[in-house]
Amino acid sequence: MVINKVAEKISVLKDELAYQVKLWHHSKNLPAISAKDQLIVDTLKTSGVYITSLEDLGFSSTAKMLATANSCTDSMVNPRDIHAGYKLPQIYTVTDLPEFLNWGIETRLQNIIEHYIGLPIAFHGVHVRKDFPNEKQLETLLWHKDSEDRRMIKVIIYLNDVTEEHGPFEYIPLPANSLEQVNNYRVDYELWRVNFLGINDDKMMKVIPKSAWKSCPGKAGTVIFADVRNIFHHGTVRTQERSTLFFTYTANSPKRPELCTQYYDDTFPKISQQLGLKV
Repeated sequence: MVINKVAEKISVLKDELAYQVKLWHHSKNLPAISAKDQLIVDTLKTSGVYITSLEDLGFSSTAKMLATANSCTDSMVNPRDIHAGYKLPQIYTVTDLPEFLNWGIETRLQNIIEHYIGLPIAFHGVHVRKDFPNEKQLETLLWHKDSEDRRMIKVIIYLNDVTEEHGPFEYIPLPANSLEQVNNYRVDYELWRVNFLGINDDKMMKVIPKSAWKSCPGKAGTVIFADVRNIFHHGTVRTQERSTLFFTYTANSPKRPELCTQYYDDTFPKISQQLGLKV
C-alpha cells in the first residue's frame, strides 16, 4: 500500500537524521590521534582504502599475533568443499584467541577507526582465511559491497606475499566527481538486480573501466584498511593460495547487527587455544 511505503520512507529518513545527529555530537568526543594517523583517516574518507604494513604500524602485539596466525594457516592445507569446480575458502573464527583479540583492540588502531566511523566503535571479531586457486569468478570473487553498517572497516592482513597470481584485494575508489557518482549508482542498481550477490568483471567493465580499478598486491605483513560498505571490492581469480586475516569494525550500534554475528558465533568453525581445528 502507498501509505505503508510512505511510512517506511519516513522511518528511513528519521533513522538517517538520528545518525547524522549522533555523528555531530560525537565529533566533539573523538580521541586525539597523531598527524600520521589522521592521514590514514583522511585517505579512507577520500578513497575508501589505506594501505600500510604491520612494521609501519609497529604494535607491540604484532609478533605474537603473527606467529599464531601462521600456525593457524599451516593447518589449513586443502579446500574443505568444492562446488561445481569452485574451491571454497577455508575460514575460521579466531576472535577468542588472545593473540588476535589483543591486536584487534590496540588503542591506536581503535582510535584511527573511531575517527573514520565517527562514532564509538564495536570490534566484532577476526577471521583467518585461506583462499585456493580458482579460475571461476564466484562468491567473494564477484564485485560486491558489505552491508553491516553505514560505515565500517575491515583491516585485512596478508600472511604471505600476494602477487597478481595470488588474487589480491581489488577495489574501486570512492567517487571523486558527479560522473563517477552516477556510475556508482548504476553499479548499485546492478547489484540490486542480482539481490546483492555480486557482479562479474564483464558487467563491471560496462560501467566502470578497468583503468579505474585498484589492485592491491603486497608483501606478507601488508595491512589494508578498507571501508567495505562503501567501496566496490572483491578478491581476484587466482592460481596460487592466499592467506589473510580479517578484523571487522562497525559503529557500536550497527545498522544491520544480525550480519555481525558471523565474526564470533558458530557460522564458521573455530580454532582452539591449542590450535586444533574445530570443524
